[in-house]
Amino acid sequence: MADDALFEFLHMEIVAHVYKEQATREDIDKERVTCVSTLELMGFRVGQGLIERRFTKDCPTFKEDLDIMKFLCKDLWSTIFRKQIDNLRTNHQGTYVLQDNKFALLTQFSTGKQYLEEAPKYLAFSCGLIRGALSNLGLESVVTAEVSLMPSCKFQVVIQKL
Repeated sequence: MADDALFEFLHMEIVAHVYKEQATREDIDKERVTCVSTLELMGFRVGQGLIERRFTKDCPTFKEDLDIMKFLCKDLWSTIFRKQIDNLRTNHQGTYVLQDNKFALLTQFSTGKQYLEEAPKYLAFSCGLIRGALSNLGLESVVTAEVSLMPSCKFQVVIQKL
């Protein structure tokens, strides 16, 4: 449990640091995009590294995109957040929705709608993490996150067909 608290605290400090570094800029909209991109790229590299070091040795080869997504929702998510994704949905055309009803990186905020504006900056790293893991498993994707009620979160993953 101490590991979870340390990871959550480190994540909060990384987000604060990235936004603090950009605070000297004049254009607030550009600052927000830059910060979200920076956090997403950090997450991307961490996701790649987790797959490289931790899972590729023991991981079976996957036949379909859905098998990769199931692996991500069960094994990878459990390793990082100590629980599986609560719900995985797909349209069987390359779009997947992963729902976590108690997302660990949002649980420190009050439930309700008062912090919804702040949520995207705390989800950028996780979007990158998913995208990086999928990239190393052979899927290029676009990952977005949506929060309508804290601490529940939906990640939409759109697989890019090459």
